[in-house]
Amino acid sequence: MTLARKADTVTIDVRNPFNGAIVGAVGAASPAEVAAAVACGKIAAADFRSSTPAMRRALLNALAGEIAKDADNLAQIISTEMGKTIREARNEVRRAQNTLKLSGDAATFNDGEALSCAIVEGGADRLATITYEPVGVVGAITPFNYPLNLLCHKLGPAIAAGNAVVAKPSPKAPLAAARLCELAEKAGFPKYLFQVIHGGAEAAAALARSPIDLLSFTGGPVAGLALKNATGLVRCLMELGGNDPLFVLPDADLDRAVATTIGHRFEIAGQSCAAVKKLYLHADIEKAFTAKLLAAVDAIEFGDPSQEDTDMGTVIDLAAAKTVADRLSATLSDHGGRLLTGGTHDGTIFAPTVIADVAANAPIIAEETFGPIIAIRTFTDAAAAIAEVNAGSYGLQAGVFTNDHALIRRFSRDLVVGGVMINEGPDFRAEHVPFGGVKRSGLGREGVRIAMREMSEPKVVID
Repeated sequence: MTLARKADTVTIDVRNPFNGAIVGAVGAASPAEVAAAVACGKIAAADFRSSTPAMRRALLNALAGEIAKDADNLAQIISTEMGKTIREARNEVRRAQNTLKLSGDAATFNDGEALSCAIVEGGADRLATITYEPVGVVGAITPFNYPLNLLCHKLGPAIAAGNAVVAKPSPKAPLAAARLCELAEKAGFPKYLFQVIHGGAEAAAALARSPIDLLSFTGGPVAGLALKNATGLVRCLMELGGNDPLFVLPDADLDRAVATTIGHRFEIAGQSCAAVKKLYLHADIEKAFTAKLLAAVDAIEFGDPSQEDTDMGTVIDLAAAKTVADRLSATLSDHGGRLLTGGTHDGTIFAPTVIADVAANAPIIAEETFGPIIAIRTFTDAAAAIAEVNAGSYGLQAGVFTNDHALIRRFSRDLVVGGVMINEGPDFRAEHVPFGGVKRSGLGREGVRIAMREMSEPKVVID
């Protein structure tokens, strides 16, 4: 359920990034209202912890069913509130259903184990039984770029483990979360088991400081560190973004690699944490690959996200567009970058852009850039390219295009990242597979089965 709006509640207007039209509004929760939501969540969690795996699975499948019935409406909400194309929004709705169904399946396999204590001479002849119990109330803070599926990646495993959830979506795209909460009520969720509060940094900090039992956050490392400090000793799961590379080796299928590069950089206008931020092309195929890439980029239809033939929509707001433009300008003027195509924007509509000769310390790739820019680095020595990536502060995922088994082993072994995708881009994700990174990219992992375990407490009974 969402909090009822009081007369003095601050209203957050939600605007369509494409045309600036107000498409909805939510009321910002005060710290007292956040505390009240968590207190209600504690009551719901105490009741729900005794639920059976079958009951949890039924709830999650029922919610997936409600999403299916509301799919067109949810896709419209997502597209209008954050600017991804209507086709991308439909795909997110489809994935959200899968996330919940897989979470329901995982609920039936939250297995423990039994260990004998008498494994050494003189050990007690006792049996230790390990089970996994709910942590209690999960605080879930989500970003704007996948406003439905990333929330389901927190909600699904939390419910599967027997927890209650208090969620705070991004104030830039809160409407899909609010609608999901309404659908949960239709699906028969017990009162206060899933609540949505709204607001910005103040509401996020209030949630982190409240007596939640686990915080699951997706966002940037600066905000993540502040929230982690605010939680004290509360367990934190944090996906904090990435500066992900894609390597293309001489034996790669260039057409497939080009298509993947396009899909993994220009999806939702480059605003994905695992998007191709740095494209490493081996010198032997750089010219051929670049020619194919530019032809593919020129074919991209970008603009109005509501149109069926639009391939790429907008960035989230004018501030985001300016940040991308400033980094691009600094890279081209001060770091030797060479613009191959694009480089302009009209408000939030940023042209698909490719730059070459990008220095390793150029602003466009020194930090995670949320925008539709492919930055090309050239290499000949795989070990040196790997070392360059490892020297960075992020470590989410990486993609490698090659069929050379020795190179596959080298990249898989030596890259210091959370996931290495072979003949695939770094933005590849399956809902049930562990997803997350190292260094500034975060703490812990998402993916329904591992997240469910992270949202559980082991209990040992020795008899």
